[in-house]
Amino acid sequence: MTIDVLCLRPEADFQRAGALPPATLKIVYRAPDDPDVPELMKQASSLVIPAVGPKLPRALFENSSIKFVQVTGAGLDRLDLPALKRLDISAANVPGGSNTAVAEYVVTAASVLLRGLAWADAEIRAGRYREFRARMIADNLSGLDGLVVGIVGLGVIGLAVAEAFQKRGCQLCYQDPAPRDPHAAESLGAKSVSLDELCKWADVVTLHVPLLPATQGLVGQRQLAAMKPGAILIQASRGGIVDEAALADSLKSGHLGGAAIDVYSQEPPAADSPLLGLEGDAARRVLFTPHVAGVTRQSTAFLLRAAWRNVERVLILNAPPLDRAW
Repeated sequence: MTIDVLCLRPEADFQRAGALPPATLKIVYRAPDDPDVPELMKQASSLVIPAVGPKLPRALFENSSIKFVQVTGAGLDRLDLPALKRLDISAANVPGGSNTAVAEYVVTAASVLLRGLAWADAEIRAGRYREFRARMIADNLSGLDGLVVGIVGLGVIGLAVAEAFQKRGCQLCYQDPAPRDPHAAESLGAKSVSLDELCKWADVVTLHVPLLPATQGLVGQRQLAAMKPGAILIQASRGGIVDEAALADSLKSGHLGGAAIDVYSQEPPAADSPLLGLEGDAARRVLFTPHVAGVTRQSTAFLLRAAWRNVERVLILNAPPLDRAW
């Protein structure tokens, strides 16, 4: 049997989003751990995968007939790109499709943490309405207006996050050795600084860099200690960018005002994760979400439709893919 596309994402995802593939393509859907996958890769010319999941081993591609891999999101870290290049297999992603959703998540998470809203919900459910209301007022909790927001990584998503905070009256600084659009950053009043300076100045630090050897452990004990007392960290990039043990220590000590964690070094996080082991006030200052910062009905539909358009471009129109990794 010859097939056009092996898709490692459920067909129901595409049906729910109204993002159906071209009818002329023969597509087989399988779960990533299905035992048929290696054999099917010898029959398919293209592979479609979600951006989130474990890294796909090089061996899976070595004896395959795959010539093109389409990721239905921005992240390419599941793929061994140098190995694919050596095998003459092209790969493409869909950049920018979730930027509005991520920006919405980051601004919302920052507000929830700064104002203690999730903590208040838990205290009211526990019958401590009066006591906690008095504490919130005494703590003189801050909104976003006038705060300094530091953005680490000013690509498509980082720029969307900057725009969202700028609209809420925030001052902006960023760290990125090669920002995607320096003129756009300048128009927002965003100042380029070093990571050390960003940590020192920002009331909210938000991360938007890919997972690369240069970004692994980018934010560790030294960077967290350099952050303002009471500052907020938003981790919605990729697991491994932040030293989770150091982050847990900073929250336990009370140095950090809070953290929103959407991605983890291991997903799902292990039961012995230092972040999941936080207790008391430290636990109340953390907002956990399951890698969904960029997931909304709107963003999912955009990403899936764009992915199929690129597959159609390659397989039907015989054109080079858009947003190719090299």
